[in-house]
Order: sequence, then C-alpha cells, then structure tokens
Amino acid sequence: MLLTGMFALPGTLYAQGTNPDAVYASYPTYNGQDLELVVDNSGTKFALWSPKATAVRVNLYDTGRNTPVTRTLEMRLTPGGVWRTSVPEQLYGKFYTFQVKMGDKWLNETPGVWAKAVGTNGHRAAIIDFAATNPEGWEADHGPAINAITDAVLYEMHHRDFSVHPSSGITHKGKFLALTEPMTKSPLGDATGIDHLKELGVTHVHILPSYDYNSVDEANLPANQYNWGYDPYNYNAPEGSYSTDPANPSTRVREMKQMVKALHDAGIGVVMDVVYNHTANNDDSNFSLTAPGYYYRHREDGSYSDASGCGNETASDRQQMRDFIINSVKYWAKEYHIDGFRFDLMAIHDTETMSQVAAALKEINPNIFIYGEGWTAGDSPLPVERRALKENVAKMKGIAVFSDDIRDAVKGHYSNAADRGFATGKPGNEETVKIGIVASTAHPQVDYKKGNNSRFPYASAPTQIINYVSCHDDLTLTDKLAKSMPGTTEAQRQRAARLAQTIVFTSQGTPFMFAGEEVFRDKKGVHNSYKSPDSVNAIDWTLKHVNADQFHYYQELIKLRRAHPAFRMTTAEDIARNIVFDNEKRPNVISYSIKNNAGGDSFNEIKLVFNGQEAPIEVKIPHGDWTVIARDGQLNADGLDTTRGGKMTVPATSALILARTK
Repeated sequence: MLLTGMFALPGTLYAQGTNPDAVYASYPTYNGQDLELVVDNSGTKFALWSPKATAVRVNLYDTGRNTPVTRTLEMRLTPGGVWRTSVPEQLYGKFYTFQVKMGDKWLNETPGVWAKAVGTNGHRAAIIDFAATNPEGWEADHGPAINAITDAVLYEMHHRDFSVHPSSGITHKGKFLALTEPMTKSPLGDATGIDHLKELGVTHVHILPSYDYNSVDEANLPANQYNWGYDPYNYNAPEGSYSTDPANPSTRVREMKQMVKALHDAGIGVVMDVVYNHTANNDDSNFSLTAPGYYYRHREDGSYSDASGCGNETASDRQQMRDFIINSVKYWAKEYHIDGFRFDLMAIHDTETMSQVAAALKEINPNIFIYGEGWTAGDSPLPVERRALKENVAKMKGIAVFSDDIRDAVKGHYSNAADRGFATGKPGNEETVKIGIVASTAHPQVDYKKGNNSRFPYASAPTQIINYVSCHDDLTLTDKLAKSMPGTTEAQRQRAARLAQTIVFTSQGTPFMFAGEEVFRDKKGVHNSYKSPDSVNAIDWTLKHVNADQFHYYQELIKLRRAHPAFRMTTAEDIARNIVFDNEKRPNVISYSIKNNAGGDSFNEIKLVFNGQEAPIEVKIPHGDWTVIARDGQLNADGLDTTRGGKMTVPATSALILARTK
C-alpha cells in the first residue's frame, strides 16, 4: 500500500509515497531466546528488541504496584536491534519495567512483550524462579497421546462458567485450582468439576483465554468482574484473576501448572485459546511501547487496520511478529505442557506463519494440534490468498479450521436467531450437512455447488476440520433452539439437540462441544455474553440431575465415537472410498453407510439415517444381523437391541444408527 500525504504513526513519520511495509522490512530482527530476562549464575540480564529507540532503560521495583522506582539501569544497543543491560545479582522477588525513548520523547513504562511473570494487573513484570513453581511430578507430566487430531473430543469451557455456580460444589470457584479438586458434587449428588469431565469422556478441554488479559481488575476481585479474555495484555503470563493471589507472580504460574497436571493425571489434554491477532490497547499496548508501529498493520491514512473488530490487527507477516507468535506458543508448550492451541480469528494471520507454528510445535510434542477460526471480523491489508482462511487450510500443514458449514446447516444460521436448520425441520440444508459429514473433502456423491457456505472442497484431509454446532460465541444450542422453535416443549428441543450433536459426533473431522450443552445449559438468551455476569454465564449443575437423560446421551455418543475409528478417518481418500450416501431425495433426510471396516473398525458397515422432519419416516435397511445403536432419541454405544433390517421407522427429529460386523 502506498501512502498519500503526511501522517504520523506512533514514533514514526512517513512522507507521501512511503511504503511502511518496506520500512519495517528494513528493521533488523532478532530471534534469540534471551529476550526480556535471563537469570543465571552470572546474575540478571535484560534484553529488549526496539531497533529505532534512541534510549532504553530498566526500572526496578520492590513490589508489583504502588511503590517507587528503587533503581534504574541504562541499556545499550547491540546487534539485531536489541538493547541490553545486566547486574551481577539474581534479582528474584523484584519487579521491573522497560521504558523506551523515541526521538526526544520517553514513552510510558511497559513490562515488555516477553514478560513471563507479572504482578497485579500485569503492569510490572516480575523476576521469579520458574523451577520453584513446578508441582510435584512435573518433570514426568504429559498429556494424552493421540494418533491424530480426529481422535480428540474437544470441550470448550471458561474457568468461571464451569465452577463459579453455588451448585458446583467446588471450593476454588472461578480459579485454576477448580480443576484440581476431586470428588466435587452438586447438591443433588452428581459429579461436577474434573470428575464430570472424566465421566463425560472428553479427551481435551479447550479453555478460554488464560494468559494475562486487560479487562478484569485483579486488585478488586470481590467485584466479581467477568470477561471471556479476548483482550490480550501480557501474552506469556497467566491471568491473575484465575489465581488465588494475583499479587504473587509465582502463585498464578504454579496454580496454572497444577491445573494442567491434574487434567493430565485424569487423562485429559489442555488446549489454550490464544489471541495473537490483536491487542487490548493500541498506542499504549506493550507492542507499541517497545517498537511503535512495527507489530501492527495500518490503513493508507495511517490509522490502525481493524480486521479483528477490536481496534487493531497485528502483522504476523513481519518477521519479528511471526517469531513472537511461534516462540510464544513454544513457550506455553514447554513451560506449561499445553497440548493444543486454538487461534482466535486465525485468518488475520498469514498461512506461512501458521504453517511454521505447527511445525515448531510438532517438534516439541507430536501430539500437539492447532486449530482456529478460518475467518476475520473485517477486511485486512493482508492479501486474501495469504490469509489463514478456511478456504486456504490446504496450504497449512498441521492446521485445522472450524466448519461453519455444518454449524449453520444443522441448527440454522448463527446470525439469525429464528432461522432453523436440518435438525430443526428446515429443508434445503441436506447437501451442506453432507459437506460436514465428509469434513469438507472431495467426495463423488457430494455436490459442493449446492453448499450454503462453501462451494468447493477446501480441506485436503479430515484432520483439517473441526465440527461444531455451538461455542462460547453466539447463542448456546439451548438458546438457539428456544428462539428458533417457539411453541415446542423442552423435550422436543432436547431431541433436536441430540440429533444435531449426533450429526457432529459421527461426522468425519474432529468434534467440538460447548461446556454445559450435555446438561442443556443456557445463557438466558444472551448471545454475546463476554462481560455478562455469572447469573448469565455460570453453569447450573443441578441441570445434570434434571436433564440426566441428555447427559447420558452425550456420554454414550462420545463413547461411540471414541470406540470406533470409522468415525475418525484421517485421509480424504478413505472417506471417498468408505462413505456411501443412499439415493435419498426427501427433504431433511440423510442416509448413508460407512463401509469396509473403515479405519480398521470392528464394524464392517455402520448405517446412519438422520431424520430432521417433524414426522416419522420409513426407510429400507438391507437384510442382515444389525445392532441398533441409536433409535428414537436413545443411544447406547454397546447396542440397544438387534434387528434383521427391512422396513424400519425413524421417528421425527432423531437418528437411526445401525452396525453389523459382516
């Protein structure tokens, strides 16, 4: 982009015709592992990348807030644009900030972009001994081993939602430690907390942002502020409001590790939600206060480009930012044993960066996986062909994207609360549901020209697709059904939810569910509850007793998927060869088979019929010795009973699943 006229970016002045990308490309970069802080036997060393600064200094403090500077260290510029200084003492227990001078102006203090431990509200970085934060047995800790991402069952949760309700029976409500408490129960005697996750059978929890974010005042936690956390402040330090003592930098680190270890000990992996696409602040972000302008994309008038819808967007295509993202996820994987990463608005990043992220993480742990939102919230200067869009997922090895195809086709469009989908009786979504069933890969019986959201098979393998019908964004499935199915009973809506999730969990790709759906949790109709109170967001665990049949259905559905590799194929070729759709022309009806002992399955054939109509239908099943796995809103992974096939009735809003060994 060429800039017309004169304007100032923070710390920089561009003349007419200047291309800032070319200017930033001329900056020296540095990818060493010693940025920010190193403490060793020789003392404490500080390093900050700020190639255009005229001076940089370190301010030392005794506490994390409200105390004066005790010492100031001047830094010197070294190769790579890195400013350095050191002292012979190990400054454990001290806090610090950097301060950068651009031209003749000193910018505000910052903990730096690489602060790994921080004090209250993250304004000052902290010097701690990370080895001392490791829980007992940490050296041997590791997450579950999986052959491919398609073996995962993802459960998206928020720390407060999951544990803060009085019915949770959890002591450390809203904290990392909530997931370390065994044998917690609701007042009605049902398992909650980590025991609930084990009972449900999910393989991984996807936890909403746990890094240090901007919107909750850690100095005033009795106010019980709520936020999802998509407003990053310090990317490499845990959020203080989830610790029992935000003022103690070691506490938040230790307690997050305790949470990870407890989940690992339970056989459950941890996926971290990361938001590298924007920062909470613009000119006052830690990025802007260290290397003004560099880390962001801008419009031609010099204003911040805003593909995030949050006021700015970062520039992953610039080398120092790319290195930051890669090194940051590597740090979380190594220091905290994180098993996977979900990238918010991933299409703001470029495909090359995401490919390098996957490659770097796989070197650390071959079981790690990465997925993200394959879209932006607005336009970006980054060319479309370079964006990590869902349509470009085939360009990114080791990356998966959410399928909005199956989401909108099954339950109705996300942006229209009243819109229905396949599972709620609206015709015309059959082909798009089939696109979801084959994980957006090429299949000879799927006509992409009839797709609602996608018109070509954009995935080269099912390992690139995450299937879901709801998440923290937009209406919960419970609320969506209530708004789109007026006049129906709760029992009817629960049948629709079962059908919707049966489609998701039996489709190729990786299934993803929102915490509390298994107990028919709602959010009182609030679709964007990012700062709504606990009264809206908290899961009421008495619902597990009230909706016990719903929970049992989800439990059996997950058990079925995990027991049968036919639902977890890893190549497009296997899907095209083993999935055969029946010649079904009725609206809101899909019938197909998974054949040939797909994936080495014990079942030679699995027959699935989905009836989204509000009336029963009749189907013809080939004669044979069939085990009935699902029928009329009931499901048992080991079988409900048996049938010889022939004419069978599929009740309204339900799935029929049959299996045979020969």
